[in-house]
Amino acid sequence: MRRPDAPRRREAVAVPEDFARLTAAREGERGLAWLAGLPALAGRLLRRWDCEVAGPVAHGEVGIVVPVRRADGAPAALKVSFTHPGNVHEPDAFAVWEGRGAVLLLERDDAAFAMLLEHAGPGTLADLPDTEEAVAEAGRLLRRLAVPAPPGLPRLADLADRWEEELRANDEALGRPMSRRATGAALAAVAELAGDQPAVMVHGDLHFRNVLRGAREPWLAIDPKGLVGDPAYDTFSLVRASLLDVVGSGDLAGHARRRVAVFAEAAGLDAERALRWTQLLTVRSAHWHRAHDRDPGLARLTEQLAEQLL
Repeated sequence: MRRPDAPRRREAVAVPEDFARLTAAREGERGLAWLAGLPALAGRLLRRWDCEVAGPVAHGEVGIVVPVRRADGAPAALKVSFTHPGNVHEPDAFAVWEGRGAVLLLERDDAAFAMLLEHAGPGTLADLPDTEEAVAEAGRLLRRLAVPAPPGLPRLADLADRWEEELRANDEALGRPMSRRATGAALAAVAELAGDQPAVMVHGDLHFRNVLRGAREPWLAIDPKGLVGDPAYDTFSLVRASLLDVVGSGDLAGHARRRVAVFAEAAGLDAERALRWTQLLTVRSAHWHRAHDRDPGLARLTEQLAEQLL
């Protein structure tokens, strides 16, 4: 351990090359400008929060995570994200949860899209050998995260009209890639579910790799979107991420339905409502994959699942 009188290391934060390449390709000139200033920004945050670099820099799609050590020797994580609208309310969600089922928010700088967070991991729900047990653990965690939400956060109910417009427009523009029955079921779900939701916190991207092993609690959520609405919304992300191990099984929908049921029971959700949310968001995901032509195989798989969940 560092002596109290020893100078603190102020190592420069090295931005991972693959993260820089992906960010530049996705964000263009704005991304390049942000990347150019990222090491200096991280350095200022380290000084302000009296931390030193304690390991190699990791990253997700839109931000870097720097393992750090605080002045008292405790480990933590410095997260700095690209200035994207989807990241605005992440610290708000952490502030509401106060460490109950999620990592603790230690410091925040909203202008810099930066946070100092409790250290968690290594290890995620993806490491559990029993997928259904991982699904159940995620459901039990969701039950803890579904707390009353404060005013001012984005509400899923406010997106209902836009979702309906997008579903109709994308179905037409993409040449109706799915049956009228599948698209109609998604539109009906928007009308019946999306506009009538409770005012509770929704993670928004709850999948296996966004749940880390913790020390205070067995599992801690990371990377929330900070949304307000129906917690059953999170069923889609969890189920979609857990299906890659059964592709080619011949019973994709059967596995999906089983996992929706396991997740809903553990989370205290209505299973039919969770399934309808999953079908709706699967149709939206299928449209996105086909429109962006990123992975034709995944697009076909998603379309197949949207049809079979009816």
